[in-house]
Amino acid sequence: MYDNQSSYEQQTAELSKQEAAIEEKNQLIEEIVGVKSKIIQELLQAFQDSDLNLEVDKQTGAIRFSGGVFFDRKSSAVSESGRQYLEQFIPKYNAILLSDRFRDQISQIIVEGHTDTDGGYLYNLQLSQDRALSVVQQVFAPDFPTFKYQDSLKNVITANGRSFSVPIRNEDGSINLDKSRRVEFKFRLKDEQLLDRLQGLMDPHG
Repeated sequence: MYDNQSSYEQQTAELSKQEAAIEEKNQLIEEIVGVKSKIIQELLQAFQDSDLNLEVDKQTGAIRFSGGVFFDRKSSAVSESGRQYLEQFIPKYNAILLSDRFRDQISQIIVEGHTDTDGGYLYNLQLSQDRALSVVQQVFAPDFPTFKYQDSLKNVITANGRSFSVPIRNEDGSINLDKSRRVEFKFRLKDEQLLDRLQGLMDPHG
């Protein structure tokens, strides 16, 4: 009888522990989703009437510029018109992501270059990487106008090239070459630590 009672109490305690872990997991997920949603809403509001020829992804918050905005074909040098776009875009973008409201939640701001499928993978990988780096170099060039939270941006910005690995497709499934040539600005939240915590919470052996 005593053994049965002890086993029941152990099972009840384990169930309570699992329920508490699930509840904490749900709270952490809500926190991540809530912060991201707020950032996306502010980005949409800031750029909804913009003439900068950009698209804001309503799900991820990624901001997409067509490749022609910044670069000539096959070139990684930011054009003069591209520089003007950056001078208008970066101060607004940075003022949102690195504001007091969100700065502590931002892990990375990623400038990501993409190409079309014309040419080999490695050639386009180099081209996309060079383009992303050129954008970052322009933003921190000595003659680029100063902007709010400029020093903070140095701590989180990174430049990545993706070659043609993530093309933009038309409705019929074919690759849209013009749209695939692009630069995207993305952000990541400091959710790795949160997700690690989630994994630990749900691991019965943790």
